[in-house]
Amino acid sequence: METFKSVFGDYDWDTIQSKIYQTTTKQVEQALAKSKRNLDDFIALISPAATTYLEQMAQECHELTKKRFGKTIQMYAPLYLSNECQNICTYCGFSLDNKIKRKTLSDAEIKLEVESLKEAGFDHVLLVTGEANYTVNINYFLNAIEQIKNDFSTISVEVQPLSTEEYQQLHEAGVYSVLVYQETYHQEVYKKYHTKGKKSNFDFRLETPDRIGKAGIHKIGLGVLLGLEDWRTDSFFNTLHLDYLQKTYWQTKYSVSFPRLRPAEGIIEPNFIMDDKDLTQLICAYRLWNEDLEISISTRENENFRNNIIPIGVTSMSAGSKTNPGGYVVDPQSLEQFEISDERSAQEIAKIISNKGYEAVWKDNPYLVTSPQPSPKEREPKSKIVNHHSTI
Repeated sequence: METFKSVFGDYDWDTIQSKIYQTTTKQVEQALAKSKRNLDDFIALISPAATTYLEQMAQECHELTKKRFGKTIQMYAPLYLSNECQNICTYCGFSLDNKIKRKTLSDAEIKLEVESLKEAGFDHVLLVTGEANYTVNINYFLNAIEQIKNDFSTISVEVQPLSTEEYQQLHEAGVYSVLVYQETYHQEVYKKYHTKGKKSNFDFRLETPDRIGKAGIHKIGLGVLLGLEDWRTDSFFNTLHLDYLQKTYWQTKYSVSFPRLRPAEGIIEPNFIMDDKDLTQLICAYRLWNEDLEISISTRENENFRNNIIPIGVTSMSAGSKTNPGGYVVDPQSLEQFEISDERSAQEIAKIISNKGYEAVWKDNPYLVTSPQPSPKEREPKSKIVNHHSTI
């Protein structure tokens, strides 16, 4: 069966990068004049030529988000279950070659962490682990979900890529969404960042969202690690992936996250710096391209940015996050995956959201919220973007 790999093979990194950086202001204006935008328009909106139109983009982004999602921000918290990992990745504190204390939460420890999150008001949780198949595998995940399924309205997971059958098991167990990041779509340099372990298999990871979609998971979240390679080019390929998934698994919901490379134990410095203005432009481009897309901002981002991005296009935010297993109460000093930037409590974030004229939503049930996705035939206009076999 066809997967995204066949679509991905029709595009070339250097060709797309050239197209982005050769975009003219006229092309940006043409994209902004449309009510429905395709991949060519997304390229225009993330290009350097679009930076002078950021205020216009932000205003439309605000209106589109308000129309589709109202003035609400869903609150969620990550729950790190383990920092054990069999991969060597140059940007991650959990990397196998980092000589740090490893920890995987027991049932009793999971219960204590959950109690802390519930006391803070959270009803949506994201379970996160390193990629260690021998310890944190499908059996561990299913057991953890069984422990907590009555405590949260939705359970999301961000774990190692699994098989279609394993994703079906998660779906049947009550998992609402699965997040998986390609980290970078630049295949030629991918191995440089992922030197050992299952994550070094570019194609297997690339086809993971297809397996999630086939398993019937309600929502799929994508993103790239901003700082590894050129953010504009990587973001185009992430959008190409989303475009394919929406057409193929059109009854599924989709979200996008924007993890910028943060300090962590033993990691590399960012190769490409993305400033706050760049990230604002990218968020606006995603919203203008697809008004149904859910957009999430984590505590990787600083206080000022998170305060100001609320009215522009965000639909969910984490708060009071800990990125280490047991970080809330069990073992606060265990190794973090990365340093968070916004250390304010969940209640402080909720107050900021309220002061912006928005509502922090804790207990909504997304299973009851209809978000009709158009069928593939209704997803017009078709993109006219040329592939690497053509001349730009």
